[in-house]
Amino acid sequence: MSSEADSEAEESPENEENEETAGDVGTASSGGATPIGVKLGSTRTVIALPSEHGSGLRTIQTLTCLAEYEDPLTGETKYLYGEEAATEYPDKVQYMLRSGLPEDEDRAELTKQFFNSVIESHDIPEDSVVVYAVPTINNPAGIENLREVIEQSAIGNQLIESYPESLCGAIPAVGNELEAVEEIFVALNLGSTNLEASAYRRGEQLSPFRTGATTGNEVDRAIANYVEEETQGRVNIDTNTAREYKEQHADFVDFEPFTDIIQQPGGGRHEFTIEWSVMEAVDEYLDEVVDEFANTFLSQLASDHMKVYQLALDQPVVLTGGMACIPGVVEEFEERASEELGREIDAIAPDRADLSATIGAQRIAARLASNL
Repeated sequence: MSSEADSEAEESPENEENEETAGDVGTASSGGATPIGVKLGSTRTVIALPSEHGSGLRTIQTLTCLAEYEDPLTGETKYLYGEEAATEYPDKVQYMLRSGLPEDEDRAELTKQFFNSVIESHDIPEDSVVVYAVPTINNPAGIENLREVIEQSAIGNQLIESYPESLCGAIPAVGNELEAVEEIFVALNLGSTNLEASAYRRGEQLSPFRTGATTGNEVDRAIANYVEEETQGRVNIDTNTAREYKEQHADFVDFEPFTDIIQQPGGGRHEFTIEWSVMEAVDEYLDEVVDEFANTFLSQLASDHMKVYQLALDQPVVLTGGMACIPGVVEEFEERASEELGREIDAIAPDRADLSATIGAQRIAARLASNL
């Protein structure tokens, strides 16, 4: 049995556009180049650029996936991307960046097709300065493939640069402009594919750490397993539905049990209530995050850069990435990390942690554009 969840996520990822007030968004250089921030994420891709009104940011968000199909009249190969592709072609849709980067030539080509489709459908300016966020992954070939995807696209004909994703994500949390580039702090990127941690010393990345064992995707799988357990095997959901449950209902402050309905084989509908599956999974995840942060990353940082370690822990730890959107996660992290380390730990997160890497990248692009 599979869920027929009322699966409106907290936002509609497909072709979503928002305008948000943001510090130092910039509009263009004296030559007219538009500053654009880009994050090609394993689950979602976000692009940010100045709004047409010039008073905030236009943000575009879509699922990072692509489906190929054939026009029945002409035989021409066509493509759909984002939520439309995932909904209409669940048997064909490809998520090109499940590991965080385009791993090989085939995935790189699919990613190029995806990115160009997004650019074309949203009329992203070619005359632009582009800064894109790069995950902390020791994969030179994948990083090179990502660079080619951006550089061979239609945008960024004035300048293209890359910066670490966790630095970009920390920028909106630390200040209204680019204050983070002048600070010493630690950032944790709570992503779908990887947990990343780095220290930053005035923009320099130190002791980068990543693990693929503690991730948002693992939480989705855990939720699916727990739902089956909680319903005594009567309900099986896929990981996409589990992700929707997480995004809609996970809450460390005011979680409330929720009800869903499945269509049973042979007809009939079965209503069920989820009381603990979602929060059990995210609670275990946060314990693992704190353990990796306190006992692996900080130990590495102290060994490599003791003075930076001491200075950084006097500042709030910055939490970014999609899992940092869960209500109450900042306070829970502070409490658990403080207990684990035996000292007071403060933490902060940007208002939209799922968009923060792109917004930070756009602010850097604005600064670079102003210097052209």
